[in-house]
Amino acid sequence: MRKDRQVRQLEAARGLARELAANLDLNASLRLWDGSTVPLGRNVTSELLVIINAPGVISSLLRHPSLDRVIRHYAHGHIDFSGGTLIDIGEQLAFKKSRGLLKKIGKREIFEFIKPFLFAPALKPEASRGYVGDEIGAPRSRTKDDDKAFIQFHYDLSNEFYELFLDERMVYTCAYFTDWGNSLDQAQHDKLDIICRKLRLNEDERLLDIGCGWGGLVCHAAKHYGVKAHGVTLSQEQFEYTQAKIKRLGLEGRAIVELKDYTHLEQKFDKIASIGMAEAIGVPNLPTYLKTINRLLVDKGLFLNHAISRKSKKKKRKFSTRAEQRALLRYIFPGGELDDLGHTIQAMEQHGFEVMDVEGLREHYLLTTKLWCERLTASREQAIKLVGEETYRIWVAYLGGVSLAFLRGTARLYQTLVSKNPKGPSKLPPTRADLYR
Repeated sequence: MRKDRQVRQLEAARGLARELAANLDLNASLRLWDGSTVPLGRNVTSELLVIINAPGVISSLLRHPSLDRVIRHYAHGHIDFSGGTLIDIGEQLAFKKSRGLLKKIGKREIFEFIKPFLFAPALKPEASRGYVGDEIGAPRSRTKDDDKAFIQFHYDLSNEFYELFLDERMVYTCAYFTDWGNSLDQAQHDKLDIICRKLRLNEDERLLDIGCGWGGLVCHAAKHYGVKAHGVTLSQEQFEYTQAKIKRLGLEGRAIVELKDYTHLEQKFDKIASIGMAEAIGVPNLPTYLKTINRLLVDKGLFLNHAISRKSKKKKRKFSTRAEQRALLRYIFPGGELDDLGHTIQAMEQHGFEVMDVEGLREHYLLTTKLWCERLTASREQAIKLVGEETYRIWVAYLGGVSLAFLRGTARLYQTLVSKNPKGPSKLPPTRADLYR
């Protein structure tokens, strides 16, 4: 009886795969738990495989269909990829109208395909590394301790883990490609430099980098622009790494890093940068964020906000709890939320800033995260030794998923330059020509 069921399950899975192939026509194949493969397109030439390692995976997803369950099955190797990454599949699906795919297959046919799995034993997915607590960080109950816990969950995996896929300067934000063929190292150098040029940094000016990461901008600005650079972070790993980096580069007199919440700072700064930090605060905390920056910035000072943005909606919505967002909060970025550019700019103007320049970098982050995903995939064995296989798998899926979100345009990224106190001369050059010298 069990053998008959296994035969029926294999036949059903192959039949459904053939139906999907006829409609999707992908350059990939499906490999089933018995080692057999079914092409997912009419002329498959690639070695790319989507792998299902047990029939119980299908039974599990039929009974409890959810993105979280898919992620947990993938994290524990029940679902896998070979000969490529999630991006290679996602790029093929990105512009296909796959949402109504099952409607093209008759209901009776679908039932015949899934029937062998409905009452068969399901493979229960194990729990995966996720944030323990309120990963949304509801505004009414969110505290500074929550903010620190959110940041440390994401960033304190280990510096060695991030070294596997980041550039030589350990810059963990969107790179800036002056040429699409540039290396990641070159593009991240160019990103740090364009930030310094947009801020029109001058020698001995005081620069604050909020959420300074591993000190890339702090060290670059101090070394190449002669500023007094001050970085703050809530990550213990980043703090210790940046301290050592400042000492190694001989920048102790020009650069400093603190393990401190930016809202606790008191001194004034001529220029302020926030690179990839605003996404972590949550939209309800945007007024506090901008009010604090206004307090810390001198009159006519410049502030550069570099942040991932979501597409604006026709109707204003509350904090998203869609499946994709919930998964990102639980497994990667607890406490985060994306704002749309229009609302961010409106809030900036309401808090005493004048918008001087906005640049969209969506395609730059598409490529950045794709390179990160490829580099981490190439360092699979080292990554597993450092953080374990399930965390490695979740991160590969995360980086691939982010790259696809930027490909589809559901995520965007903007650098917005603003000046404090929009009265009188801004003290900026009359054109942007100085940025591209």
